[in-house]
Amino acid sequence: MTRARYADGLRAFRRRITAAALALCLAAGSAFAQMPRPAEPQEPVIVAFGDSLTAGFGLAEEESYPSLLQARLKRAGYPHRVVNAGVSGDTSAGGLARLDWVLQQPVQAMIVCFGGNDGLRGLDPEQLRRNLSAIVARAQSRGAAVILAGMRLPTNYGPEYNRRFRAVFPAVAKAHHAAYLPFLLEGVAGKPELNQADGIHPNAAGARIVEANVWKVLKPILDGKR
Repeated sequence: MTRARYADGLRAFRRRITAAALALCLAAGSAFAQMPRPAEPQEPVIVAFGDSLTAGFGLAEEESYPSLLQARLKRAGYPHRVVNAGVSGDTSAGGLARLDWVLQQPVQAMIVCFGGNDGLRGLDPEQLRRNLSAIVARAQSRGAAVILAGMRLPTNYGPEYNRRFRAVFPAVAKAHHAAYLPFLLEGVAGKPELNQADGIHPNAAGARIVEANVWKVLKPILDGKR
């Protein structure tokens, strides 16, 4: 074989190798393009789950305690998104009925506050206990850390009913090892200057105190200290 023919053959061989390598790269690139991309990281969700005290009855949206909590988290640099799942007039049975809908999204923490409407309607505290227990257990089974907020009733409901009603909340929290806020309206209830004209729902100033009550229990959970 002459030197010229050898050189021509070598060049042809190199062209074939280059073409094959290029085809392989294109095929690999096409396959990679068809692979499912990893999901974008989602912001962690905190759900405020309850009745009118959560919904912010009588307040502008930005004055409700969940909105105030969202503002605090943003100021402090937390990435969490607060979902207000409060429905005015809801009982613990109503909350349980809509719980699965609320838990359709991954939830890191849930603040559960029901019972006020159960008590005002004179419903059996045992039924309240069963409903709250089911709410807490189901939320925990989906990976949510639960804060259970307690409620109190006016004294005119009688000492025995009040005793049974108030005993429900710590019992449920203890049974499920949930974080416990003894009284959502601590520092607000019974103070006209912090409540709306109905004497039940906090005004804007009262809602700020409610948010601070929740924050004291929620922050250790977010910081991994509970």
